[in-house]
Amino acid sequence: MHSLLSAQRTWLHGVSAGAKLSVLAILGTLQFFTESLVLLGALTLACLVLWISLGSVAWGARRLLASLLVACVLILGFHFWLGHPMLGVISTLRLLSASLLGIALTLTTPSTALLSVLERVLSPLQKVGVRTERLALQLGLMLRFTEHFFVLWKRLDDAHRLRTGKAGGLRLLAPLAIQMLLAARRVADTLQLRLSDQNR
Repeated sequence: MHSLLSAQRTWLHGVSAGAKLSVLAILGTLQFFTESLVLLGALTLACLVLWISLGSVAWGARRLLASLLVACVLILGFHFWLGHPMLGVISTLRLLSASLLGIALTLTTPSTALLSVLERVLSPLQKVGVRTERLALQLGLMLRFTEHFFVLWKRLDDAHRLRTGKAGGLRLLAPLAIQMLLAARRVADTLQLRLSDQNR
């Protein structure tokens, strides 16, 4: 699978995966306990400054940011149409700040480091009989497939632009779905093969 992880190092690459996940979890949770536009606006501004501080790495992921902004505009417009503009602004600020943090995490953290943190966090559940290694693997695969989705989307869109000079848009949904299913099948076959080897 392809990865969104940037080969160009930034200051955020040097921060541990555990610290970054903790900040994401804490801020992502706290923002749902307030509806203050001042606090949410300040948090979003801080996340935007963090994003900009990544320099050319952030610029390389500008299409992800563009997709995020489109989603924010749609959410804002939908709430305005329903007659709840304040709720729309609050929802948009929450989505924007959490997504900026999530993308920054993805760009600067190897999936193996994330998986290692998840295994440590989930380890206490082993005392009640939960097979945490499988749960951590499932969460890790979810993160990798989400990442792979955006990478594959970008690659297909680039190929379409080279052929036609235009963005792929909805035309990419069918080939994107096929490629994702093929990737899922390859991963499933690999996992089944490894599990079979372990059981021998």
